[in-house]
Amino acid sequence: MIDRDTIDKILEATNIVDVVSEFVTLRKAGINYKGLCPFHDDKTPSFIVSPTKGICHCFACGKGGNAVNFLMEHEQISYPDALRWLAKKYNIEIRERELSAEEKQQASDRESMFIVNEWAKNYFVDILKKNPDGQAIGLQYFRSRGIRDDIIEKFKLGYALSRRDSLSKAAVAAGYKEDYLVKTGLCYRKDNGELVDRYAGRVIFPWFSVAGKVNAFGGRLLDSRTKGVQQKYVNSPESDIFHKERELYGLYQAKRDIAKQDHVFMVEGYTDVIAMHQCGICNVVANSGTALSVHQIKALRRFTPNITLLYDGDEAGIHAAMRGTDMLLAEGMNVKVLLLPDGDDPDSFSRKHTAEEFRKYIETNQSDFIRFKSDVMLRGVNDPIKRSEAITSIVRSISVIPNQITRDTYIHECSDRLRINEQTLINTMNSFIRGDIDAAQKEQEREAQRQAAANTTAAATSSATSSSASASSASASTAEPPASDNPIEPLLVKLILQHGGDIIYKDVKTADGKNIDLTVAQFIDYDLSQDNLVFSNPIFQTILAETAAHSGEDGFDPAVFFATYHDINVSSVASRLIFNKYQLCRSLEMTPDEESVRLNTIHLLSEFRAHHVQNRLNALKQRLAEAQREKNGEEVRGILKEMMEARSLRDTIADSVGQSLIRNI
Repeated sequence: MIDRDTIDKILEATNIVDVVSEFVTLRKAGINYKGLCPFHDDKTPSFIVSPTKGICHCFACGKGGNAVNFLMEHEQISYPDALRWLAKKYNIEIRERELSAEEKQQASDRESMFIVNEWAKNYFVDILKKNPDGQAIGLQYFRSRGIRDDIIEKFKLGYALSRRDSLSKAAVAAGYKEDYLVKTGLCYRKDNGELVDRYAGRVIFPWFSVAGKVNAFGGRLLDSRTKGVQQKYVNSPESDIFHKERELYGLYQAKRDIAKQDHVFMVEGYTDVIAMHQCGICNVVANSGTALSVHQIKALRRFTPNITLLYDGDEAGIHAAMRGTDMLLAEGMNVKVLLLPDGDDPDSFSRKHTAEEFRKYIETNQSDFIRFKSDVMLRGVNDPIKRSEAITSIVRSISVIPNQITRDTYIHECSDRLRINEQTLINTMNSFIRGDIDAAQKEQEREAQRQAAANTTAAATSSATSSSASASSASASTAEPPASDNPIEPLLVKLILQHGGDIIYKDVKTADGKNIDLTVAQFIDYDLSQDNLVFSNPIFQTILAETAAHSGEDGFDPAVFFATYHDINVSSVASRLIFNKYQLCRSLEMTPDEESVRLNTIHLLSEFRAHHVQNRLNALKQRLAEAQREKNGEEVRGILKEMMEARSLRDTIADSVGQSLIRNI
């Protein structure tokens, strides 16, 4: 368990911009920062980070919160693990008691797999550096490929001993369970139940998640053993923590440089990434033999929209570049392509040239996708039908670009380069776009039908699962606040979070003769208590009570206070209410004066009471109907009297609401 004092130290040290920047490229926007939301397919920046309030929020999907909320949602980790992540980042020591055997057993498989992988990474590195075979075989192999020691350390390269049980025995001796060795893919079982190391006799390339966790490994046979062998590389199998189509090798090491350069190079393999880092080109990732996926593109687009495909100049490299172009364009990426001279890949090319020569070659020879496709598809083509098919393919690629201006620019360029009438190209492009829209609409209809069927099924079981769902702390960062009986409650709480510490009444005389100042939160708390009213949402009630209690303190800011509040559910709900969807630049911002804040407070309290009375009237109507059915005359008369009183009160409140509106105008 992490004690309260340590949690407070972690939250005080945390810089929300610093944390979010680990995963999202942020740009200054007034006093805040803005970027593409990592929680949904964001085309235009809708994710706002406020360094002054210590929170983030997406106005499109609604997700956000403080740094802990963000990490829990983005990395799908628990509240304690998010605190540990921050503690490690800010060098804050956490002293926790040793877990019992039973508690270790109850730890989630996912976290256990990460722990095993972290141990395995260190094991492979130690073998490479300290074991005689590791030094003589593994380290010698890397050096023969020209890989420097600092690059070996940067990518945590390692070596697996050739014995088929070396790792498994070492892991079991260190206290790790065989089940997790199998689940992570470090080992596999033969038909006879024997545990076998997957990477025996191979040099090791660890895969890191964007957050820096080891989620997989790649193992390569040494050059002397690859002759006649089709499978030089063996990668971790799919698991709970590794889905290859979602991962990019080297993204963890490259993310800062990608954001800084606002550009990324996509290569094919591990050694290509490593070779380019060694040349000083660090904004590079690899999809490592898998077809480029939408998940990988979206992961890159959080850091930059600009990409260069850097592949071999052979037929396989050309095919890989052609295959990925349309997907990249459809996701709003700006695509360039560079094919290296035939027979070279980035690894071999970098060993033949200096870093400066490599950079110059890239700048001189990379081309936009139209030139690339036209050069590849029209080279030596004289047949009109084949030429028409090639041009149609190029226009098809242009049609998937989401930005209309970019599409028009490429169409114009295509017309000039290929000497085709521009209107003909536009008509062809528009037919593709209409076809895509029709297909998307049909898919939406099918998805709506599937969702309706799923909702029908879910409704039948929701009552049985609702209570258990609310108890999950791991998903607290995305949980919506409990439903409120009164729609004015969120507006009042938003007012409390923005102006709760502002004084709206000065020198108010108390019953004991003292003069005090009343803040917004204190006035709301006092006003509601006169009629024994409370917020139906318990989180809202907590926000009111805490703000009323602290709002007299010097420098108290409710937004900052709740951003680091110890209850993760409260801080998450507060952060959702703090942000205004539309923000003016500083020069146009208007600070509400004391009078306007006071009138707004009174007006919202009147609205709150009006809804409260209306809810009471609705309940009385139901009671009246029941009493009439039961022909209980005495109860009917009593209910009618209550309803008359409630209606009179409602009318009085309505008058006061109208008057406050007039005063505001």
